[in-house]
Amino acid sequence: MRALVQRVSEASVTVEGAVLGEIGPGLLVLVCAMQGDTEAQAEKLAAKVARLRIFRDDEGRMNRAVRDTGGAALVVSQFTLAADTRSGNRPGFSAAAAPETGEKLYEHFAARLQAEGVPVATGRFGADMKVGLINDGPVTIWMDTEA
Repeated sequence: MRALVQRVSEASVTVEGAVLGEIGPGLLVLVCAMQGDTEAQAEKLAAKVARLRIFRDDEGRMNRAVRDTGGAALVVSQFTLAADTRSGNRPGFSAAAAPETGEKLYEHFAARLQAEGVPVATGRFGADMKVGLINDGPVTIWMDTEA
């Protein structure tokens, strides 16, 4: 699985004019299930995100995890993280998991992140979503269970 994790002051996701999820300080996590991914990989990634120390401690160093700060996570499905741009100008997405598998793993990831002690809000899998955020730092981290 792949994730793009952004430390945010706030973030929200809107579908058809309705806000589905929003958080204050915490993480915006864009998630993509890849072909061959398993629930075990979703669990591994959720645990890693929950423990990722990218929040400032009292000395200003990135030494605290989101669950240490009382922050939350907004988890949004993003199949375009599977983009292959090696040839041509149009990205290919064949490395992404099939939609039914992707949805299952996305939901499993969000549930496991919640089980790790992080309050979770979500978007809607497969929907045309509008994501708003204020990136704090900016801090943006790329994560991949295969890397």
